[in-house]
Amino acid sequence: MKIVVTGGAGFIGSNLARTLIQRQDVSEVRVVDDLSTGFKANLDGLALDFHEGSILDPDLLDEVFHGADAVVHLAALPSVPRSVRDPVANHHANVTGTLQVLEAARRAGNLHVIAASSSSVYGANPVSPKHEGLRAAPLSPYAVTKLATEAYLSAYHHCYDLPVLPFRLFNVYGPGQSVGHSYAAVIPTWTTAILDGEPVAVHGDGTQSRDFTYVGTVSQVLAEAAVRRVVHADPVNLAFGTRTSLLTLIAELESATGKPALVHHGAPRTGDVEHSSACGSLLRSIFPEVQPTALREGLHRTIQWFRSTREALDRRHPTGEFGGGVELR
Repeated sequence: MKIVVTGGAGFIGSNLARTLIQRQDVSEVRVVDDLSTGFKANLDGLALDFHEGSILDPDLLDEVFHGADAVVHLAALPSVPRSVRDPVANHHANVTGTLQVLEAARRAGNLHVIAASSSSVYGANPVSPKHEGLRAAPLSPYAVTKLATEAYLSAYHHCYDLPVLPFRLFNVYGPGQSVGHSYAAVIPTWTTAILDGEPVAVHGDGTQSRDFTYVGTVSQVLAEAAVRRVVHADPVNLAFGTRTSLLTLIAELESATGKPALVHHGAPRTGDVEHSSACGSLLRSIFPEVQPTALREGLHRTIQWFRSTREALDRRHPTGEFGGGVELR
């Protein structure tokens, strides 16, 4: 089986590529990424076919999709704050980009398309846990683009019989998640701060909660969906119903690192959702064999990766001056 991963040089994409390569039922993995948020170094040592370029380029997509069996579409401009600052760029990358992927999948013979949506589409809907039948109430341009992604997949399934599966990802974390920029996710940002003895910035009082999902589990589900050709025109939550407050997360990070956190509270961020927890019953019914990784175990693996990465950088740069553009990821 030949599988394309858009955004495959990113955090989730590169973890998925590793998972796919290890499967005997996958003969070839192709990655397309413009490296705007991903890093080619994330794919070092992986036996795959890499194509640098944008999903907005239909000729490139035709080249990469030719002869493939499935596409896992992860390419996007992530982050709620980024979308608030530049909603037009977010729309082009996330909505027009998805449309180009779907059109290319049609031209290639109706390839199976699995795409990443987001729990942010639930937005202001107060019901918890979040189940797929709830009314969407997006609070940010980013959330709107992900809702549009889901709608396009459903429309292409019904209009063109395209086999699709949209997943609503919650807060994915784990090894390979980038840090060092203003839109870094909370776990790598706080892990680095605690290890360095720097302040941990909390937007709000810290009682906000999230459904943190380990990237290894997410990759396992995505790979299984592609290989089994699972088709479901309506969105499926890809999370397991955990609910961890930010204050609890800080305590877990303190325990895992063996270091205290210097917590600094600031104003809440525009567009952020107060609480987000998934109902995972639909996911479990489709993928009953998948077992989630416990938060404590996932954090342990993640911190091990951070420490080994930092040690490798220290060996290469013993003065601690890493040079321009070097990030821990």
